[in-house]
This record gives sequence, structure tokens and C-alpha cells, in this order.
Amino acid sequence: MDIYVEMARKIIEQQEAIIGPLAVEQARKVPTISVNWSKHSVTLSGDESLAIDQLVNQYKRLFGRVSVEVCKDVTAQLLAQLPADKQPESLR
Repeated sequence: MDIYVEMARKIIEQQEAIIGPLAVEQARKVPTISVNWSKHSVTLSGDESLAIDQLVNQYKRLFGRVSVEVCKDVTAQLLAQLPADKQPESLR
């Protein structure tokens, strides 16, 4: 399992539970993330940690700091599996 892909999937799922289909639309705007939501499939390209930061920041731009806290909560267990230098900055 790719921890970063799992993080992205969990973030999108949780945001979708809160804001509905707009969450998937916003995730698709992140150039380093490819989303096939009918299969709940997410693919990251390039620096995966940076892709997560871009996803979190996409939600933050629209919904503010509370959306970042939601992202942190839903990824906490996965984040703990990564060394500090590999953790997305936006989730620290």
C-alpha cells in the first residue's frame, strides 16, 4: 500500500462526506493527482508528499483552516508511519 495514495483517498473521502461532490471536483484540480472516483482510485505523480500538500491547500483555499484540521484528523494514523522528513508539511 502506498501511504500517500491512501492519505489522498482518505482526505477526499472525508471532504466528500462534508461538502459532497465538490470535494472530488477540487481534488481533480490538483495537477499531480489523478482521480477515478467511481472506483475510489487515486494516482499521484511526481513528489507524493508535495501532491498531498497541494490537495490539502486546494481545500484550504476554499474552506479555510477547518478543512486542514479535517485532513490532519483523517490521516493521523498514516502520517505516524512516515519519518518526519517524508511527512507532507501541510499535515504536520
